[in-house]
Amino acid sequence: MSDGYYNSKKTDDICEEVCGQQASRAASTMSRLRCMLRGFDIRTYIFVFVAIPLFVFGMYLHGQKISYFLRPLWESPPKPFHEIPHYYHENVTMETLCNLHGWKVRESPRRVFDAVLFSNEIDILTVRWNELYPYITQFVLLESNSTFSGLPKPLLFASNRQQFKFIEPRLTYGMIGGRFRKGENPFVEEAYQRVALDQLLRIAGIEDDDLLIMSDVDEIPSAHTINLLRWCDDIPPVIHLQLRNYLYSFEYHVDNKSWRASVHRYKAGKTRYAHYRQADVILSDAGWHCSFCFRHISEFIFKMKAYSHTDRVRFSHYLNPKRIQDVICKGADLFDMLPEEYTFKDIIGKMGPIPRSYSAVYLPAYLLNNAEKYRYLLPGNCKRESG
Repeated sequence: MSDGYYNSKKTDDICEEVCGQQASRAASTMSRLRCMLRGFDIRTYIFVFVAIPLFVFGMYLHGQKISYFLRPLWESPPKPFHEIPHYYHENVTMETLCNLHGWKVRESPRRVFDAVLFSNEIDILTVRWNELYPYITQFVLLESNSTFSGLPKPLLFASNRQQFKFIEPRLTYGMIGGRFRKGENPFVEEAYQRVALDQLLRIAGIEDDDLLIMSDVDEIPSAHTINLLRWCDDIPPVIHLQLRNYLYSFEYHVDNKSWRASVHRYKAGKTRYAHYRQADVILSDAGWHCSFCFRHISEFIFKMKAYSHTDRVRFSHYLNPKRIQDVICKGADLFDMLPEEYTFKDIIGKMGPIPRSYSAVYLPAYLLNNAEKYRYLLPGNCKRESG
């Protein structure tokens, strides 16, 4: 002890080197790291360097699926609709049909306005307007040079207007310029266009107690449903329409739960064009909803990038034409998502591809009368044109 200080405590050579003045900065950093990890066992290493990265990567790939699967834990089902039984047969009088629904028959039918926002569904619009043609007073269509997601879009209806000469005398057409606001929520642009459709309806001459159909182009009320509602008195001021839900074509019948389409007894200053729940009553089996029912693969790609749920395109390979064709023929989901349901029973029950239906009974008459032209919409024809 005479020549200096003595410490009997054991030291770690590595850690001592860290504090040494001669150690380089790189060696010092590595040494500190080795000091910290020296006390970890092999299980800790596996957890830190294997399990955690795999968990993060798995959440990146499948986080949306996990979120949808666990939805019943934090979100309750919406209030059930009061479902009105729907009676129809071509050999039953309108007075009898109205009475069966608890309504009275009118002396003359109401006027009916069919109003839609148009994107790129030329074929489905043709089927829709031919189905409804006998009972519509005024067809009202608004299109924009912008998609809901803010992408530039050609005015497809304007360039194909000659295909719709049969409704021209009853057509009110409008075009609205897009705002092209980058990064904005697509639902804001959608709401902006629906407000413009309200104004176009007034230009079309809609009046109090006229019937107004509020639905997307691919939500098609059956002709006899609209005829019933225009002839019957005492119908609800707002009534939703339960539609048979199809995906890609009338081959893949998903369920009968489509409900957003609605019919309103118009009231100036009160009725606003919208696409959400606006009443608690729904008329059963009132038509068809054919979602993503396109002829060309390019139309699928356009809609996937254009509509309000564009965030569902999480990976660029979702837009690969070969993948899209394979998904259509399998009846799988374009966005690789789980079913949007509120109970584990319904989620599990709908997981996997949609079973094929080979029934073409009770489909729009125009579709069957022109089956050769629209064969891709009928059972047994999943192949699409490239376009």
